Amino acid sequence: MILTEEKLQACLPNNKYIGDWFQSMEKFFPLYEIDTLERISGFISQCSHESAEFTRLVENLNYRWESLRRVFPKYFRDDAIAKQYAHNQKAIANRVYANRMENGSEESGDGWKYRGRGILQITGKRNYRLFSEFCGLDLEEVPDFLETFDGAILSACWYWDRNNLNEYCDNQDLRGLTRAINGGFNGLDDRIQKYNKIVSILSS
Repeated sequence: MILTEEKLQACLPNNKYIGDWFQSMEKFFPLYEIDTLERISGFISQCSHESAEFTRLVENLNYRWESLRRVFPKYFRDDAIAKQYAHNQKAIANRVYANRMENGSEESGDGWKYRGRGILQITGKRNYRLFSEFCGLDLEEVPDFLETFDGAILSACWYWDRNNLNEYCDNQDLRGLTRAINGGFNGLDDRIQKYNKIVSILSS
């Protein structure tokens, strides 16, 4: 593998757990053919953007009311509603993730229970269930597992494989890769910048 622990540290200079992350990558990357310059760079750059350089393994939903109106206009149609939910992460998750991805109603608490976790932010009861079936874990065990080094890397590799993301990397289609992960182009400039930096590091 062209990735070494030293090069991973250069890719993620502010991360304190490079040895642990490298060990998990070394274990799982070969199983999912994440083994070329483009594929490894695509994986690390996208996951780095999603997880603040592999430091945030649980989705941050601590939004101000103004941000709720901008990011989730469908669910916060006026200032008054947004102000009721501002900075209440549990309530926000339950509202914006209710009644989709196999989650129950807002009152069920599924939105909070199955909020984004891992370095690619696996989200929703459906994805948690599918991942639990893949791993042979009980659904109740998945949230904690996603917050471990192995769980975070394995879940990202699983998602990567299910969505054929290596193909985007092979074609150096960073817009398509971003859209497949994000559903849009949020943070595209940062993802491209990270990708180019990592390519430079790994090819040196």
